[in-house]
Amino acid sequence: MSWVDSWATMTKQRLAPDADEHVLDCAARLFRARGFEATTVRDIARAAGMLPGSLHYRYPTKGTLLLALMQRGVAIDRAAIDDALQDEADPVERLRLALRAHLRVILGHDAARAVLFEWRSIEPESHAAMVVLRDEYDRFWAQLIDEAQRAGCLVEGIDRTMLRFLLFGAVNWTSMWYAPGGGLSPDEIADAFWRVVADGMVARRPTA
Repeated sequence: MSWVDSWATMTKQRLAPDADEHVLDCAARLFRARGFEATTVRDIARAAGMLPGSLHYRYPTKGTLLLALMQRGVAIDRAAIDDALQDEADPVERLRLALRAHLRVILGHDAARAVLFEWRSIEPESHAAMVVLRDEYDRFWAQLIDEAQRAGCLVEGIDRTMLRFLLFGAVNWTSMWYAPGGGLSPDEIADAFWRVVADGMVARRPTA
């Protein structure tokens, strides 16, 4: 069973089916507005409309809540990407569609933003679980890039790790400057980044 399936099972086994999602949504909004360090457990409980003790029963520490939030954010991201790729076999198009889906998620879900900006705040006792989460997610994207390479679609000798860092650096940073209604949609922004990577930016110079 993957961690995505484990997360879904864990959520279903909670006392109230919708309570955890509500708590995590409230925590994600507060973390986005104030940051993890400045947000207290009491703040989260108040926003969720529950007693601090009830929140503590579900999440013993703020760090365990942050880990659950990150797990949820990555699960949302993976689900969106899987949905986008389900009918596509071309490895290059799969990469483009995955970037589109990823950007839509990080611009539309505070839980996904927590993964990007709050992971350094994870508690030592939750660090190992966070590393597993990160490594599995990295492997997923590395596999998409490897599929394109095995199909002969990438330039020979390209550094696949640097390619992944470049794609994620550009796309993830969008959440820092994007404003809805600013001109380009998330899909258009993802495609613009993709064209730079796939087509290059330097025109061929005429030979003498």
